[in-house]
Amino acid sequence: MTNEEQRQILDYELMIYFCEGTDKERLDWFRIINIAGEKLTDQELRNAVYTGSWLSDAKLKFSKSNCAAYHLANDGGQLVSGSPIRQEYLETALSWINDGKIEDYMAKHQHNKNADELWEYFQSVIAWVRKTFTNYRREMSGVQWGELHNKFKDKKLNAGKLEAEIKDLMQDEDVTKKSGIYPYVLTQNEKFLNIRAFTDKQKREAYERRKGVCAKCKKSFEIGEMEADHIKPWHEGGKTVSENCQMLCKQDNRTKSGK
Repeated sequence: MTNEEQRQILDYELMIYFCEGTDKERLDWFRIINIAGEKLTDQELRNAVYTGSWLSDAKLKFSKSNCAAYHLANDGGQLVSGSPIRQEYLETALSWINDGKIEDYMAKHQHNKNADELWEYFQSVIAWVRKTFTNYRREMSGVQWGELHNKFKDKKLNAGKLEAEIKDLMQDEDVTKKSGIYPYVLTQNEKFLNIRAFTDKQKREAYERRKGVCAKCKKSFEIGEMEADHIKPWHEGGKTVSENCQMLCKQDNRTKSGK
């Protein structure tokens, strides 16, 4: 740069605000001024409040384009989605270690010398995932591994049995959310799978077969007052096909499914 260009930069006047108050007040203030230009992410806003040696070390481990966390989570297949430089790896690790209470954790550790506790925790999560789910699939990217690790890390799990179940579920056309297979095989909660719903045509066929009579309470209803149900439950091998569809009144269907 020329001497003149250098002087222009050095002589440029900056307006500087000193932000005081509680952590919440400072975060609220940063959100207010973050209305123009490129919007900061939630984690970038938190970083502006909880500065110190702990954050500097955490950013070194989690927030560089080729940081240690990025290499660890991608060596052998990507397990964490997002961009380290937009603080998404750091945000994910913080959420996992403190059950989603990111700001509480940052406030508690802000004045620590380093972020070794967070880094060691993150390493333990990734190691547990690699040991438990031995065959990598792209659907593993973005699964909330920390939540599963926190709940199941001390349980004896059979990696071979889990892999066999995952393989079958990956081929099941009724499972519409393949990434949900991983929490499902540990929790057995079908909400993670988004089981394929019956089509309007299948519902109408089932409704007409029974002439609008609920298969459970035997009372007549309009089709809009009824819901489709698997005759043989999906977890027992029942498929989402016309032959396995029955119509129940909303009360009976929701009582049956525990809703």
